[in-house]
Amino acid sequence: MAHPRQADLAGLIDALQAEGVEFIVVGGASAVLHGALAMTQDLDVVHRLTPENVARLATVLEGLDAFVREPAQRRLRPQAAHLSSGGQLNLLTSLGPLDLLGRLHDGRGYDELLAHSEVLTDGIHQVRVVDLPTLIEIKTTAGRAKDRIVVPMLLALLRERERH
Repeated sequence: MAHPRQADLAGLIDALQAEGVEFIVVGGASAVLHGALAMTQDLDVVHRLTPENVARLATVLEGLDAFVREPAQRRLRPQAAHLSSGGQLNLLTSLGPLDLLGRLHDGRGYDELLAHSEVLTDGIHQVRVVDLPTLIEIKTTAGRAKDRIVVPMLLALLRERERH
């Protein structure tokens, strides 16, 4: 099965939600969901590290024919130990790239981020994303070129929201 290099964000989110996986969208997809005119090729999520949630996540990944992106030629399947480690796992799925983070670079995991997240809806779908101030903090701290590009857009969105 061919695996796309561009994420089907809605499809990946739907697959995770259908299995009851607890997660918070972070990264570029979070910026897009907040309304930033940004591009992203993958879905980055911080998932809860409980055994039950890891088991649900493993079920989703099996259904999505997920494997570790590098080295792609080896098609290494994610194992429960990888999913519960708290590290980062960059996968390629039948719905595109999916990056799983047990914790952010600063050590915050799902439970710590929960208070700094919000549920966004388009009237049909609902998804938990990291809130805008926290996303700005994450992107600023990361300091990568792609993050420096999106931070001004996120700051403008935040100022606009604060005015209303």
